[in-house]
Amino acid sequence: MVKLLDNGYLNQIDVWGSDQRIIESARMSTAKGFLGWEPGPCPVCEGRGSTESMGHLFAPCLSCEGKGKIAGDAKLLKRLWDYGHSTPFEMAGLTIEVKAPIMVFREWHRHRVPFGYSEMSARYVPLPDENYVPTVDRLMVRGGTNKQAQSTGTALHDVDAIAWLAELADVYEHAQRVYKLGLGMGVPKELARLPVPVGRYSAMRATSNLRGWLGFCKLRAAETAQYEIRVYAHAVGDLIRELFPRTYEVAAASVGLAT
Repeated sequence: MVKLLDNGYLNQIDVWGSDQRIIESARMSTAKGFLGWEPGPCPVCEGRGSTESMGHLFAPCLSCEGKGKIAGDAKLLKRLWDYGHSTPFEMAGLTIEVKAPIMVFREWHRHRVPFGYSEMSARYVPLPDENYVPTVDRLMVRGGTNKQAQSTGTALHDVDAIAWLAELADVYEHAQRVYKLGLGMGVPKELARLPVPVGRYSAMRATSNLRGWLGFCKLRAAETAQYEIRVYAHAVGDLIRELFPRTYEVAAASVGLAT
């Protein structure tokens, strides 16, 4: 489990496929299968360039096309990614559990096919009294090329940032008081949640194939993405690097992840 922001986390739940399975999927059309990551003698014909077909008769090896050597499947994996052959990357994927502010989930849920989500529901259980509180440094950061992060033009000073955070804490406290009051009075949970702010933490499970996760990272790890979801996108990237290291190596630069 990786701790994120002030009260959030990301946790791996399930994983399927592998870098090798991606290659095997890509080679279904030629029936060659996985031959090995690095260049060298063909493992099928053991470098001879031919295979025995009928007793003493020999035929050119289909795996190496009679050359006796292979270029290495690391080269194929890179070519698949660079030329946009994305279907093989659908043959692997992962499921994660995430705890994040509701405002992060509202951006995250814009990623639909091939994603699946199951989020905690305040219709059935009260949401924990946990709210996202940005740091003063986070408030002071300007948006750069991110237009949504631009201020009104007024310079924000430390003292004002601290004062605003105090006001935010008051809002959170009041919202929780109204929320609990409604629950205690018997207001239906689906309506008692009305005062809950978008800074409130919720939890969900998200699942997708590797093609979907890499597409998510391309948008949400970008410098123009909101900082809070960017933190989670980089955590997803770190998980991909651990589970699918060769795919990460060929894809990282183009999807905005560290190389």
